Amino acid sequence: MHFIYYFGRGLIRTLAVPFGGWKTIGRNTVSGKGPFLIVCNHLHIADPPIVAASLPLKCVIMAKEDLWQDKWSRFWVSHFGAFPVRRGGVDRESFRQAEYWLKRGVSVIMFPEGGRSRTGQIQPALPGAALIAAHLGVPVLPVGITGTDKLRNLRKAFFHHPKITVTIGEPFVPQVPVGKLNREQRSQLMFDIMRRIAALLPPEYRGVYGKENAPD
Repeated sequence: MHFIYYFGRGLIRTLAVPFGGWKTIGRNTVSGKGPFLIVCNHLHIADPPIVAASLPLKCVIMAKEDLWQDKWSRFWVSHFGAFPVRRGGVDRESFRQAEYWLKRGVSVIMFPEGGRSRTGQIQPALPGAALIAAHLGVPVLPVGITGTDKLRNLRKAFFHHPKITVTIGEPFVPQVPVGKLNREQRSQLMFDIMRRIAALLPPEYRGVYGKENAPD
């Protein structure tokens, strides 16, 4: 991993100090383990680096391809350990990138909703995480983040210090046939993944995954 990756993790924690920093719950559950496909809800552009800096793991981030259009953001996201994915979901190249890193013992962070939630509630997920988990047979690590939605007003956040919490859940191996899933299997696995994320969040953040049954 590039030295900027390690520098960036420390920088994120330093930059967070004026906003009160954040609390991480469950670090010990994954220390010295992995690699994992790490899945998390998405509230703010700050979520990816905060989640990465919270984990005691080497990680790369699956990030929206728009960040590679500007040379400065491209420099930072590339060296921080990120690779692009199309907004509509996992494409062939991003799938290959995820496979490359996971096979080398590096965990991959992705945000299955495919974009930030404007309401704070988890939005219906795209199928990318289910496809990767089933094809590679990799353990999935659910993570929940709260409080970063309060960072949208930076002036208010600076003075009121929103309580940001990253909660790391228990890793699990999906109980599905390794390889290609049919539509029903993919939908059920994705629902299971998102329910595990929702279980780490307060009820007001859970959205459609606070219900018992999978959405149609």
